[in-house]
Amino acid sequence: MHKLKLSREVAYQLVLDRIGKNNLLKHILAVEVAMRRLAEHLKEDVSYWGLTGLVHDLDYNETRNDEARHAFLATEWLEEYDLPDEMVHAIHAHPGHVPCHSRLDWALYSVDPATGFIVACALMHPSKKLASIDTDFMLRRFKEKRFAAGASRENMAACSNLELELDEFLALVHESMLTISDQLGL
Repeated sequence: MHKLKLSREVAYQLVLDRIGKNNLLKHILAVEVAMRRLAEHLKEDVSYWGLTGLVHDLDYNETRNDEARHAFLATEWLEEYDLPDEMVHAIHAHPGHVPCHSRLDWALYSVDPATGFIVACALMHPSKKLASIDTDFMLRRFKEKRFAAGASRENMAACSNLELELDEFLALVHESMLTISDQLGL
């Protein structure tokens, strides 16, 4: 059977169809843009990394109460597309179902909670804008275990597997999110 190519346009439409226009869509777009920025910084394939970020939570509406199925259902839905094994592995690795091996795995694993953490940082600021926070602010909040408790510090700190210090990693993710702040409403 000939498999279809998954373009950014097709992936985005799949996300809209499965997710809708809501805060989860904002999270997915933030992960996509952050993955693209990391790929650029690390001299990796920007489109490929972005596409991985775009589809990583495709099944979340269906699996939010069934963590064991999260990511696996998404890749089932994407079986008709010619996805590289590395992309499928990264999607399965981001919630911790399989160990991270590649730079793509580590990037998605680290970026996924970082985007939510950065949104929480922005919402804590009186302006509620991404432009109002800086790396020092984020690092101070990072040390506060109760702040954005759902954003795994361990996952974010795994950016060290990309040979990035936490401050540099957070700055890159923040910088990427600023480019779509209007879409994020921040």
